[in-house]
Amino acid sequence: MDRGCERRADPGLLPGIWGAESTVVMLISAGKTLIRDQRIVLLPSAGRTLPELVVYLGRAEEGSDVPAGTDIVLEVVGAEDREAYDGDWLGLRDVATLLSGQDAGLFVEAAAVSNWHATHTHCPRCGAATEIESGGWVRRCPADGSEHYPRTDPAIIVSIVDEQDRLLLGNSAAWPAGRYSTLAGFVEPGESLEAAVIREIQEESGVVVHSPQYLGSQPWPFPSSLMLGFTATATGTATRADGVEIMDVRWFTRTELAAAIESGEVQVASGISIARALIERWYGGPLPEPKEGR
Repeated sequence: MDRGCERRADPGLLPGIWGAESTVVMLISAGKTLIRDQRIVLLPSAGRTLPELVVYLGRAEEGSDVPAGTDIVLEVVGAEDREAYDGDWLGLRDVATLLSGQDAGLFVEAAAVSNWHATHTHCPRCGAATEIESGGWVRRCPADGSEHYPRTDPAIIVSIVDEQDRLLLGNSAAWPAGRYSTLAGFVEPGESLEAAVIREIQEESGVVVHSPQYLGSQPWPFPSSLMLGFTATATGTATRADGVEIMDVRWFTRTELAAAIESGEVQVASGISIARALIERWYGGPLPEPKEGR
């Protein structure tokens, strides 16, 4: 997909393409989109009224799931209107592993920008209601002229290993007992990513780490995070969960983690998350599944 940053700056873009055969509409409602046969339902724009809140998502290029040149726009609909459509309304976590790469990417983009619109309806400077511009990617204040853009909150997520190549996993206060994952936290203003890795890990687990190495990233629109994956090495093995965000931290060998997952003692992050990717990178391949009945 080509997001068309230059095209969406044209105020005539959406009125100009709306109703064309090459323009299709993705729906979103409270973080859920319409799914049919493990695909996002894309409706013709022809015969539909151009809504007030519509976002230009981009144009399909060669190799896309839809014909090249197709413009995809996002329409936000109310929960009360869902029954008018044939299909299942599902959230990103429900369906991401079943979607194609393009559909998953569209869903992430749509969820992130619609979350922003839902929570940034007024100017943070003066409180005036903002107006939507640039294909749904800018909100302008008519009172003071300030422009406001979708926000992205950077967060680090880290696979921590010790000198014995054991992995440190933590149980969050928001999770049930037995669910463990890699540690993560938001980057503070004026802080480098590497400094955030060292600070957050020490705050949450009491473990001091060094040599953070960047591995990859994942947009995580719940509501607006960009997860930046790292690995780092612990200087020691003593742990101290902070008791606020993290209730327990544990070191695992590969054999210990596999046995804990198979027995049902431990549950780890799902296959769509960068946390799972970080754990499996350390593990050396796909993690085992819980044994039947566990």
